[in-house]
Amino acid sequence: MNKIAMLLIVMLMMPAGAMGISLPEQVVKETPGLQLAGKGRLRWLGLLIYDASLWARGANWDAGQDFALDIRYARDIKATRLIGTTVDEMRRLGVVDEQKIAQWTEQMARVFPDVSKGQHLTGVNRAGIGADFYYQGKFAGAIADPEFARAFFAIWLDPRTREPGLRKSLIGKK
Repeated sequence: MNKIAMLLIVMLMMPAGAMGISLPEQVVKETPGLQLAGKGRLRWLGLLIYDASLWARGANWDAGQDFALDIRYARDIKATRLIGTTVDEMRRLGVVDEQKIAQWTEQMARVFPDVSKGQHLTGVNRAGIGADFYYQGKFAGAIADPEFARAFFAIWLDPRTREPGLRKSLIGKK
């Protein structure tokens, strides 16, 4: 067996944390038992925007369970842009209640920071409760609305996502 094939086999057998992919310690403590389901990259016009990893309970991701989506940004992005893009995608995926969108926008503005290259945000789906958010591993806030959580995580995980290849990589179907 050649050296490259051996290296690939060793890397595939290593735990995710050993390859530099891990969840913030606070998330691990508050949501024990999550395992890496998949990971992927978002590129736009050839530019790397972020790396994402999805953490789930058991072998397969289940939208009805607790799970975490960790995004490590490759660019500086203002919170207003993150929120605007989130709202646009929620609308595209079928959220039509403008009163809810206004309420969620206000809540996201209290939780989402400006992000810089190399920083990460982690969203944790709390099944039946809502979503918790962590910035650089520290709790940033929660939006206690399961409908918000479904709409938010659908941006990446719904079959109608704008990035189906990323979805497949995240849910481990690639």
